[in-house]
Amino acid sequence: MTVSLVEFFNQLSSNPALVITTILTLGVVLVNGWTDAPNAIATCVSTRSMGPRAAIIMAAVFNFFGVLIMTMINATVAQTIYKMVDFGGNSENALVALCAALFAIVIWATAAWWFGIPTSESHALIAGISGAAIALQGGLSGVNPAEWVKVLYGLVLSTGLGFGVGWVVVKAIESMCRKMDRRHTFVVFKNAQIFGGAGMAFMHGAQDGQKFMGVFMLGMFLAQGQGDVTEFQIPIWLMVLCSVVMALGTSIGGYRIIKSVGMDMVKLDKHQGFSADFAAVICLFTASVWGLPVSTTHTKTTAIMGVGAAKRLSSVNWGVVREMVSAWILTFPGCGIIGFFMALIFMKIFS
Repeated sequence: MTVSLVEFFNQLSSNPALVITTILTLGVVLVNGWTDAPNAIATCVSTRSMGPRAAIIMAAVFNFFGVLIMTMINATVAQTIYKMVDFGGNSENALVALCAALFAIVIWATAAWWFGIPTSESHALIAGISGAAIALQGGLSGVNPAEWVKVLYGLVLSTGLGFGVGWVVVKAIESMCRKMDRRHTFVVFKNAQIFGGAGMAFMHGAQDGQKFMGVFMLGMFLAQGQGDVTEFQIPIWLMVLCSVVMALGTSIGGYRIIKSVGMDMVKLDKHQGFSADFAAVICLFTASVWGLPVSTTHTKTTAIMGVGAAKRLSSVNWGVVREMVSAWILTFPGCGIIGFFMALIFMKIFS
C-alpha cells in the first residue's frame, strides 16, 4: 500500500490530525538533520579538507541520494521501524500516542544539541515510540520483541564493529603508505576525505531517512483510521520531502556537533579522517543490507575512536567519550520514559 502526493494533499486539507502528525514528524526529521547529519561531515571539516558551508551542501545532496537510492533497493529498515511497535486498536488514541512520542523525541534531541552532545536520533526515535506504544497498550505487549532485537544487533554492530574496523582500516592505510612521500599523500587523502564525507552522508540518508519515513507512513495510516496496514511502499515524494527537511536541519545547527565529534574527541590527520569515514560507511552499508536499524552517530564516533586508539590510547579525549557514552546509555530509558508519560498526558487531554 502507498499514498500518492495528490491523495496526501487531499487528506491533509480535510484531516487536522494528519496536519499535526505531519508537522511533528517533519520536526523530528529537521532535528535529525540538525543533530545527527553533521556527524557525517565532521571529519572532513575538522581536517580542513572542506569548509563547513561546502560540506553541509554536500551532505544535503548525498543525504537525498542515500534516501532515494537505498530505499528503492532495500526498504527493510523502514519496515523494521514500522513493525517494531504495536499502535493497533483505537486509531485515534494510537495517533495521539504517536504524536506524543514525536514531541518527546524533539525535546530530547534539542536538549542534546544544546549541550553539543551527539546523541543518537535513531535510538531516541526507537525509545520514544516504544515508550508511547507501551503507554497505549498498557504494557510490554506494545513492543514487538522479534523486531526490537534487531536494534540490539545494530547496537553491537555500530559500537564494536565501528571501533574495530576503524582501527584496522587506519593501520592498513598507514602500512601501505609507509614508504610514500607525505606531501603526496596529503593531497590524495584531502580528496579522499571529500569522497569519504559524501559516502557517510549517503549512508546517513540510507539509514536515518528510512527510519523516519517508516514513522511518517505509520502516522498517515493512523490518521486515516488504518491501524492494521502491514505492508507499504514509500512514495518518491516522501523521500524528497524528508531529504529536503533533513538538509535544512543540517544547515541550521550542524557546527556544534561537528566540533564535538571532529575536533574535541580526537585530533585527526587527513588519512585518519578518511579511515574513520571509510570504516563507518562499511558498517552502515552492512547494516542497511541486513535491515538492521543502527545509529549513524554511534557508528561514526566509534570509528573515530578506533582510528585514534590505533595511534595511541592517549590520543583520544576519553572525557569527551565518557560524555557521549553517557548520553547514549541514557537515551533508551530517558527518551522512552518521556515518550511514555507524554503519551499518557496527550491521551488524557486529546482522547
